[in-house]
Amino acid sequence: MVDAKTEELKKIARRWIEEGWVRGNVKIVDELHAPDFVDCDPSGREPTNAGFKKAILEVYAAFPDFNCKVEDLVVEQQTGKVAVRWSAVGTHKGKYLNAPPTGKQIRFKGIEIITIQNGKITERWGEWNGIDLLGQLGVI
Repeated sequence: MVDAKTEELKKIARRWIEEGWVRGNVKIVDELHAPDFVDCDPSGREPTNAGFKKAILEVYAAFPDFNCKVEDLVVEQQTGKVAVRWSAVGTHKGKYLNAPPTGKQIRFKGIEIITIQNGKITERWGEWNGIDLLGQLGVI
């Protein structure tokens, strides 16, 4: 039996993926992230809400038809952590990772681990294979 807290954490995580990464809606950051949110992403971008919004905008500028799907969602209720394994496709129509547009359809996959406290996302650890993506684009 799944309890209410687990369901709440799942709902927030799904909404975060569906609004931010399926629809490209950066306003979801203002709604679901804590003001002191920390993005522990290896990309080198600013680890803040502003940096996270920029990442969404960059993905959609490069892949306007970007479509993300949740493959697995695992909740650790005691810590408020949610792991999301996702896959996505998109057509490369704008510069991304310094690669000029190729028109190729590419496939992404990755894992996000978010921490949710008091209904807000306070931290994100995100991992995806940029080398694989550059290979699909023919850059390497």
